[in-house]
Amino acid sequence: MRTADFDFALPPDLIAQHPAPRRDESRLLVLNRTNSELQHRQFRNFLDFLRAGDVLVLNNSRVIPARLHGTNVKTGGKFEMLLLEENAPNDWWTMIRPGKNARVGTQITLCAPKEQPSKIIATVLDVNAEGHRRLRFSGAENLRDELDRLGEMPLPPYIERTNSGQSSEDKERYQTVFALREGSVAAPTAGLHFTTELLEQIRGRGVNICFVTLHVGAGTFLPVKTENLSEHKMHAEHFEIGEETVRAVKEAKKSGNRVIAVGTTTVRVLESVAAQNAGKLNVYVGKTDIFILPPFQFKIADALLTNFHLPCSTLLMLVSAFAAPGEIRGREMILSAYAEAIHERYRFFSYGDAMLLL
Repeated sequence: MRTADFDFALPPDLIAQHPAPRRDESRLLVLNRTNSELQHRQFRNFLDFLRAGDVLVLNNSRVIPARLHGTNVKTGGKFEMLLLEENAPNDWWTMIRPGKNARVGTQITLCAPKEQPSKIIATVLDVNAEGHRRLRFSGAENLRDELDRLGEMPLPPYIERTNSGQSSEDKERYQTVFALREGSVAAPTAGLHFTTELLEQIRGRGVNICFVTLHVGAGTFLPVKTENLSEHKMHAEHFEIGEETVRAVKEAKKSGNRVIAVGTTTVRVLESVAAQNAGKLNVYVGKTDIFILPPFQFKIADALLTNFHLPCSTLLMLVSAFAAPGEIRGREMILSAYAEAIHERYRFFSYGDAMLLL
């Protein structure tokens, strides 16, 4: 299959710039994979599609305030930095704008959001083939401890904010209510719709809620740039799955109950481990660069809750694969559902509405 096969036209005004007033007030498009039937619901109706004995698996990674600002020590020129991956304390791979001014040896003074300079200096150590810069930070024992003061939530570029910067809304709402393990530089957005109250109601239905951790990297959301999908290389992301979740999933599978994955990141964890373990789960800590696209046979996930994704993105390809496991017709199913969502003016992307594939 080709990248262009997953393109679609989206009116810009359907890109959600702010979250719904309440997390569970977003809309929910439900796709029955057997007959392609669509239902238009509200997210709080998610409860209606759950059964006692189901296992709901969520990604509990916590987004760090990974967007930093700074000025060139010599010229005063401004930089914006996005932390991507920590090599060691105070040693990070980053994306920097403007990259052309961030040559090896460049020193950057970090600034707080109101542009007051700090005592922390970033020095460019290296540039990789993708144009990312490796930075060494000095002036702090550990940069992580300074991020709440210096950093901003790493909202994707299609969410526009004025020069006054982000609001307290972004700090709260670009984070799931169950976020626990710090490390993501983008939110696992399917989880943003849940409230604490809704999670308790789900447990009250006899559904077992458990967690995995996958620290989302910026590469997850980038459009595929290669014409042929076979040439695309996924960014590796760190993940963990523990004994409690493994046990819950195995019991559900044994008893014929469903495993419902919340988000493409959760699917990638479950299917990555299964792919290495003859279709079964085991406790695992490591990295995954699994690229799921049609046709793909899913071993663990029986249903998927997800958001609406960017054209030509690996996330859209994964959802297309899930719509028709082991076949390629899922692409047409998903693009048809997206066309219906656009017609009904659903809100797209990170702060947008949700889709449930059953």
